Amino acid sequence: MSDAANGTALSGAPSTPAVRRCWGTAFWRPVAPVVYGLIAGGVLLLLMGKNPVAFYWTTLESGLLTWSGLMQTIIRLAPLLLMSAGFIVAFQAGLWNIGGDGQFLLAAAIVGGLGAPATGAMPVWLALILLCIVGFTVGGAWTVVPSFMKAYYGMNEIITTLMMAFIGINLANILIKGPFISARTLVPQTDVIPYVDLLPYIPGTRIHVGIVIALAALAIMRFMQTSTGYGLRLRILGANPRAAVHAGISVKRDIMTAFALSGGLIGLAAAVEVLGVWGYVRADWNPAFGMTLFAIVFLAGLDVLVVIPFVFFFAVIQIGGHEAARQAGLPSDFLLLLIGLILFFMVLTEWARTRSWIGKLRGRHVAAAATEPDEVAGDG
Repeated sequence: MSDAANGTALSGAPSTPAVRRCWGTAFWRPVAPVVYGLIAGGVLLLLMGKNPVAFYWTTLESGLLTWSGLMQTIIRLAPLLLMSAGFIVAFQAGLWNIGGDGQFLLAAAIVGGLGAPATGAMPVWLALILLCIVGFTVGGAWTVVPSFMKAYYGMNEIITTLMMAFIGINLANILIKGPFISARTLVPQTDVIPYVDLLPYIPGTRIHVGIVIALAALAIMRFMQTSTGYGLRLRILGANPRAAVHAGISVKRDIMTAFALSGGLIGLAAAVEVLGVWGYVRADWNPAFGMTLFAIVFLAGLDVLVVIPFVFFFAVIQIGGHEAARQAGLPSDFLLLLIGLILFFMVLTEWARTRSWIGKLRGRHVAAAATEPDEVAGDG
């Protein structure tokens, strides 16, 4: 054995194949459910007499490979990224903020209701800033009850956030059909913010600056996670609440602030969507981003950098998939089925990993490879 090889063995440094396997596992673990879901969706398309290759190509082309489709995908990406950032904050602290849709819709209704009067009463730039602050505040305020009950009484936040989501969704409809209803339309909705008063576009595109706000929020979130004491406290709280108490962390305070920040980012996502795309909010409108993003954030391992490509992929499916479904003669509900398959395989692969099936198979392979030289020496 050479000195270099001997030094490597003694130092315990991993060999190049081992490093490659490690990187391959890290890459394949989040990607595998997507691949399995697309394969299962392709099988369903074949059973329905449709061409899966044509369907997926149209989805990719309409949502990514054309300039207009790419712009629509990036526009959709802005609220999705902000909501994902909100979920990451809560989940990293070990808190289950399941009520994202209620926080989103209530913030959207109030921003939509105040939008037209605000832009007509003050400079547009100031109105847009204040409306974004309103959205953030409303989303954060809607988490006060669940966070208080969790922090001071130990009540399960899954129950309380779902309860508040139900109330928030219906309260949003009451506001739109009541004090915020527009007298200019027959359909219950808020007054329309003038088109020229919406969020400005990035020069040379039809992409509003909401995507810049979203990316800035994610950058701040990344910095908070990795470089601040608050981010460290949230990670400790999420990993072991008892250890957080023994470490001198104010658990009650951090539960309430994490919940408020989570809801605030979701409320900001609603403000960006209303002020950047629609300019108004209709009664009974509910894009229902929450539950899908809830799973995507876990698929990305609560990592801000990994969340971005996964959410981008989801946006491509949403934008390009509608055109693909139309050309294939399928209802748009097929997209929900496709996303559901991906989420199903995410749960299945995670369950298989926790059951150590994959680890046991790899262990047997490594053990067999390790015994081969001994067997050869014995035969000699």
